[in-house]
Amino acid sequence: MRATIAVTTWALLLVGWLEAPAQDPAAEARDWTPPRTPWGDPDIQGVYTNKDENGTPLERPDEFAGRSLDEFGPEEMAKLREERLARAREAAGRIGGSAQEDTGAGPPHWYEHLDAVNTQPWHVIEPADGKIPPLTEEGRARQAAQRAALGRRDAPDTYTDMSLYDRCISRGVPGSMMPVIYGNAYDITQAPGYVVIRYEMVHEARVIPLGDQPRLPETFDFYMGDARGHWEGDTLVVETTNFREGAAYRNASTKLKLTERFTPVDASTLRWEVRFEDPATWEAPWAFAMPLKRDSESPMFEYACHEGNRGLENILRAARAAERAGAE
Repeated sequence: MRATIAVTTWALLLVGWLEAPAQDPAAEARDWTPPRTPWGDPDIQGVYTNKDENGTPLERPDEFAGRSLDEFGPEEMAKLREERLARAREAAGRIGGSAQEDTGAGPPHWYEHLDAVNTQPWHVIEPADGKIPPLTEEGRARQAAQRAALGRRDAPDTYTDMSLYDRCISRGVPGSMMPVIYGNAYDITQAPGYVVIRYEMVHEARVIPLGDQPRLPETFDFYMGDARGHWEGDTLVVETTNFREGAAYRNASTKLKLTERFTPVDASTLRWEVRFEDPATWEAPWAFAMPLKRDSESPMFEYACHEGNRGLENILRAARAAERAGAE
């Protein structure tokens, strides 16, 4: 008798489950409302990562000319992911080397990008063609001067020949949140009137005042710029200016204005958009976007950049050895 009742109960539960309307994830996301901090701001605090976007081209590849981002369905994206992962795994041992010289650059489990699940065919969302606008004449001259300065000798001679990143100083903005082979954790913390973003790689921190706090004069410049934020509905909008010469993204000028938008999509996702305005560098504004995924299982690790920067030390050691050899 008890067995008959149990079977009947399971049958009723199964029928109820089969007859229940299917859940629409998109509809659930639309109905989701971000939680609020005790002082009333949208609560976007937590540890995020965009490691899954590693391997996604910044610009639209030429093979996709004439196509838009929304034309790529699940099957085509799955194929793109497999192709990109195959390339990443094949090249993992040569990081820092070449196809002719396998550097043995660490075991595969060091690299966060070897299981990346790309969500986009490319990142640039403005202009519509997915391409970064052409450089202005001034922008071309600036880049040519930089190449000439770096190419004046066969190898770096002094630390100033190296990038800020090579010297463990800064990856800049938005470079500090661009996905790379490891170190893709970002911690967002909020307090009344402020948002702080900490970056795992190089361990920089941006303290972003909110509201109408006045900007600093142009005579004050910073590697990561001078940021001011405000809320537009549930979206955190951050405008950054006052970049130090040589620190602006893609060799932009010190007049660069960077606008970021952090929009909660669901309980585990922020959409991060970045827009560049610099008439001294590009002929038109441009923007890219990617998701940041909440990941409480991947806390930020210590990034002992200076302590482990053997590359810079050895490059300069080699330069001094070359000088001694030349003198002899």
